[in-house]
Amino acid sequence: MRDRVDRVPVVVQGGGRRMGRAGLARLLWVGAEAITTVGVLVALLVVHQVWWTNRQAVAAAREQVQALEGEWGDYPPVPFAPGDDGASPSGSPAPPSSPPSSLAGSGGGTAAGGSAPSGPAPARDRAYAVLRIPRLGLSVPVAQGVDKRAVLDKGYVGQYPGTAQPGAQGNFALAGHRNTHGEPFRYINRLRVGDELIVDVRGRRYTYVVGQVLGETSERDTGVIAPVPRSIVKPGYGYGEPGAYITLTTCTPEYTSKYRLVVWGTLKG
Repeated sequence: MRDRVDRVPVVVQGGGRRMGRAGLARLLWVGAEAITTVGVLVALLVVHQVWWTNRQAVAAAREQVQALEGEWGDYPPVPFAPGDDGASPSGSPAPPSSPPSSLAGSGGGTAAGGSAPSGPAPARDRAYAVLRIPRLGLSVPVAQGVDKRAVLDKGYVGQYPGTAQPGAQGNFALAGHRNTHGEPFRYINRLRVGDELIVDVRGRRYTYVVGQVLGETSERDTGVIAPVPRSIVKPGYGYGEPGAYITLTTCTPEYTSKYRLVVWGTLKG
């Protein structure tokens, strides 16, 4: 009996630690799945914005060009000739208004326009002309206005309200997306002095020649779409005399809307 020793059972406290590690592992796994899911959703959104909206807008813009050309079937374009009054069968712009606080890309706006023959203005947000840029292989509809949803997101090029009509004295100023929604102006940075910019309106063809390119300026540089275009941010760029001008504006750098890229041309006569 003296040799009998009462033994106290030993309890090993390892289960809690194992369960803690398992819980952490499960938490990390759930977190990884959530991050993967969010990544897939973001990727799908990017694909929708960059690829699908482009396909839709490009197809819609191409159909609109074909529709306009179909309407003009009995009116083959007649090249502009010196001495023409610049009249466009579609009419003249709305009366001049105050310049916009910023260039298209983050919203709409109006700008003071040049003189043009009297007549009804093209219907707002409706395509009435076709811009062709041979160097880029581009043919895109031109609509009155620079509203994103109504014009630019359709893959169209938008005319700043109040600016001159094609062929008229003043500045025929246009805006277009650089990326997504058809991105008609994605490669206008490739344009060079001497390249042609052709504008067809029912029965008329106006050919402009690229004269200057401003690689970057502020979104509020409204001087670039003035009747006599000249940058108010970089005064060394632009013109100093009245004439018949065309202006193309888009966002830069690509996939941002921080600055504006500008291409200017003068009417070939």
